[in-house]
Amino acid sequence: MPKDFISVADWPAQELRALLDRARELKDLWKRGERPQTLQGRTLAMYFEKPSLRTHVTFEAGMTQLGGHAILLRPEQVGIGSRETGGDVARNLSRWVDALVARTFSHDLVRELAREGSIPVINGLTDQLHPCQAMADFVTVAERADLERAVIAYIGDGNNVASSLVLAGAVLGVEVRLATPESHRVPADVWAQARDLAAASGARIAWSADPREAVEGAGFVYTDVWASMGQEDEAEERRRIFADYQVNAELLRGAPDAWILHCLPAHRGEEISDDVLDGPRSIVFDQAENRLHAQKAILERLLTG
Repeated sequence: MPKDFISVADWPAQELRALLDRARELKDLWKRGERPQTLQGRTLAMYFEKPSLRTHVTFEAGMTQLGGHAILLRPEQVGIGSRETGGDVARNLSRWVDALVARTFSHDLVRELAREGSIPVINGLTDQLHPCQAMADFVTVAERADLERAVIAYIGDGNNVASSLVLAGAVLGVEVRLATPESHRVPADVWAQARDLAAASGARIAWSADPREAVEGAGFVYTDVWASMGQEDEAEERRRIFADYQVNAELLRGAPDAWILHCLPAHRGEEISDDVLDGPRSIVFDQAENRLHAQKAILERLLTG
């Protein structure tokens, strides 16, 4: 089992499936009012360079529900790169806490923290990957479909969410179709890795520039914002590039029974129309809820084995 949770691609399929099963079990326990104290006395440090609602609340609440404790660290407080190196921060934290979740711009920084620290490091989001979101996504899909038969169509920007989604699908053997502009595909190295993983698992992964082709007959249609954090100055140009990639009623004629996914926050009226986001097939808040339980499963596995 890997020490860290940096990318879903680092974990074998059987381990990811066990995490998904445990997340659903923890959700059932939570709904019954049961709180297994599996992390009693454990402390999680949370280093966040980016704004956060879901990641912050679900990790802190998750630690509390499992009997542990979480400490929020702000970048101006820690001063990585100004006060001290990431490696020195990781070595210090390894003497005090049991695990670290890092939400950063740089993916290399998360890898440095994991390499230099002796404690488990969890990728809470980088510009390259968002593995915890992918785990919540597949918990949500598994609640409504057999993963081996599920078809997920992702429409929009080939960002960190899209990258982790296609990697997870490739590991787990799930069909994932990406529809992005040619200029905004997932990075070539991510796509190559996903292709290799899919060849081993039997997963079908596909890319198209045509969103209508991707959604045809899909059971799940997923989108994300067109301009992510740090890309605000590109927002107007991206609205022009992605104008034909909005998830709306017209696009969904090709998949009228599809469930709607969005990792949130949503820019209503841009990547998704209000009537779809708030419609009866939308499960975006189930998806957000499942961040809590997926991350509890990850924390348990890393801290208790």
